[in-house]
Amino acid sequence: MNNLSQIEALLFVAGDEGMTLATICSITHFDKPAVLSLIEALANRYADDVSSALEVRETDGAYRLVTKPALGAVVKGYFEAPANATLSQAQLESLVMIAYKQPITRVEIDQIRGVQSAGTIQKLMLRQLVVEVGRKDEPGRPILYGTSAEFLDYFGLKALSDLPPLPDFESLDVVDHGGELFTSAFDARQTEMEENNNV
Repeated sequence: MNNLSQIEALLFVAGDEGMTLATICSITHFDKPAVLSLIEALANRYADDVSSALEVRETDGAYRLVTKPALGAVVKGYFEAPANATLSQAQLESLVMIAYKQPITRVEIDQIRGVQSAGTIQKLMLRQLVVEVGRKDEPGRPILYGTSAEFLDYFGLKALSDLPPLPDFESLDVVDHGGELFTSAFDARQTEMEENNNV
């Protein structure tokens, strides 16, 4: 494994939240000039490779891998395809956690679900169900996520106060109580929506 692949791997697993220069240095034990040089080399490799769908982007001090703008229509088409109209279980779990505990960071979602959620959150953002609502005031300034107006429309809600109640909500900070308790509150509503769509 070479140094460039280490940077690429870190940016990949960081997902849409990205990774700061300081964090990359801390994990790899490379100095800042070396990391900046590697990031530049990776960015150039993607830019020079017309067959690559990715590029490196720096926003608000964090580096992330994103798809090239030219592929926007293709990516949008994926999320608009009939086969992808229904939320997956992973997407539903993450979306419900964001809805009930917003604003919430990806790491907090990961801790509750017990699995990595970066890709799932990115898909929810592409579907415009989830939006960035700020940054948490802690080291690394992680992104805070919340639901959008499209989220309310998707579930037929007028306001977040219309969300169905969750039992023993405070216990949800424990991983063992994960997605089952969260999604059980939405099961009835989603079933109702599907039935209404089939009428």
